Amino acid sequence: MSVIALRDWAASFLPNVVLPKAELSLSALSGDAGFRQYFRTGTEPALMAVSAPPEHENTPAFVSKALLMREYGIRVPEVYAVNYQQGFMLLEDLGDTLLLSRLGNSKASDALYASAENALLELQAMPADRDVFADYSAVLLHREMALFPEWFVGGLLELQPTVADRSMLKRVFDTLVTNAVEQPQVVVHRDYHSRNLMLMPDNRIAMIDFQDAVIGPLTYDLVSLLRDCYIRLPANEVRHRALNFARQSGVLADVSESRFIRWFDLMGLQRHLKVLGIFARLSLRDGKPQYLRDLPLVIRYTLEQAKPYPEMAEFVSWFETAILAVLESGQYAWYQPWQTAGDRAGEQ
Repeated sequence: MSVIALRDWAASFLPNVVLPKAELSLSALSGDAGFRQYFRTGTEPALMAVSAPPEHENTPAFVSKALLMREYGIRVPEVYAVNYQQGFMLLEDLGDTLLLSRLGNSKASDALYASAENALLELQAMPADRDVFADYSAVLLHREMALFPEWFVGGLLELQPTVADRSMLKRVFDTLVTNAVEQPQVVVHRDYHSRNLMLMPDNRIAMIDFQDAVIGPLTYDLVSLLRDCYIRLPANEVRHRALNFARQSGVLADVSESRFIRWFDLMGLQRHLKVLGIFARLSLRDGKPQYLRDLPLVIRYTLEQAKPYPEMAEFVSWFETAILAVLESGQYAWYQPWQTAGDRAGEQ
């Protein structure tokens, strides 16, 4: 991607949006786990120029979803201009305040999580428009979990699961897919966590990185938020917030609290198995080893979500004997004991 090409393209649209200076400048911002590159324009107000390579990123999906979400009052960036062939976009600049950066003080965090949960309720209230959002199908759920044995177990740890191991994993994956598809199906952001949520000056939550949004399980985004791969909430707070969300959503009129928590836990297990594979792939294939630092917390979630359920006992036993034995061998500088991963002082 030529920065000059992006700059010249963006400059041609600026008079429609802001008053440009004599010559447009672009300041690069740090990227994310994808292939997108972000640049802030030297204008007042600033805009966001984005390069999203068409061979890697689905810009049409981003734009169509952004337009529909804004129509229903969801706070996402406005799209000012787009070039689908080159993968260029000119977007509203939502600022620099990630939700993650404000999740320190407990009182402030409580209000911020409440804001994020309210924004999620608004998202889930949207019509499930299948002309815009694909289904989070069983095929897709299985494809995501297949990243775990391929990239985490085989790629990162260099272990080869036996035939019996693969048979066990298939049973686990089938159980997790059944758990997902039996839930109420709503609009799902699919990566609803503290690095993809922006805190706006009016304290509203804005969403980014939603191009992969689908129609899927009610608990998916909630567990992404409350069992965030980058910051951990105490277990009792997670349960309290999850059940409070369930009450607000109205789902407890139809299912018990224990059923909802099972949905929530096993949905989290599906997500975190996928994330173990994705973070390993980001390091091995994409040259982004910084994601390995977050693996111990994801491992903690994986085990804590699986252990309460008898049908996961074989998986837990295999993970503790085969996987942890390799991780605890001392050959991985990024590894720390999973039992305390994500803990802050005085928390468990």
